[in-house]
Amino acid sequence: MHIAKIEIQVSYADTDMMGIIYHGNYIKWLEIGRQQLVEDAGFDYLEMEKAGYVAPVYHLDITYKHAIRFGEKVFVHTWIEENQRSKTIYGFRVFNEKNEICAEGTTTHLVVKKDSFRPISFAKAFPSWFQKYEEMKKDK
Repeated sequence: MHIAKIEIQVSYADTDMMGIIYHGNYIKWLEIGRQQLVEDAGFDYLEMEKAGYVAPVYHLDITYKHAIRFGEKVFVHTWIEENQRSKTIYGFRVFNEKNEICAEGTTTHLVVKKDSFRPISFAKAFPSWFQKYEEMKKDK
C-alpha cells in the first residue's frame, strides 16, 4: 500500500476562539493530502479538468481524536482505501508532531462530467490512472 505524506504548517488563521484548529480546516488538509497522492501516482488533477471531468467529494467521514493548536506541525497521510469503477475512497490520518493521531477517516469521490455532473466510470475515462490506483491501494 502506498501512503502519501505531506507536512502542513498550521497558521494562526486556522484556529478558532478556543485556540485550537477549527474543524473545517481539516477538510482542506485532506484535499492537500489527496492532491499529494495524485501527484505521487504520476497524474495531475488539472489534466482531468482539462479533459472535461472533475472528482467531487460524495461522502466525508472524519473522527477528531486530539486537538491541534497554533504552532504545531501537522502531517497528513493519505492512501487509497477502495478503488471501484464508480468511486474512489481515500483513507487518511492526521498526525501531530508527537505522532498522535488527531483525526482519521475517509473521503469518497466520484468522477463526473464537468458540464453535467453525470457520473462516469473512472476506469473507462482514465484507464491508466485507475490501474495505477489499483497498484497503490490498500489490501491489494
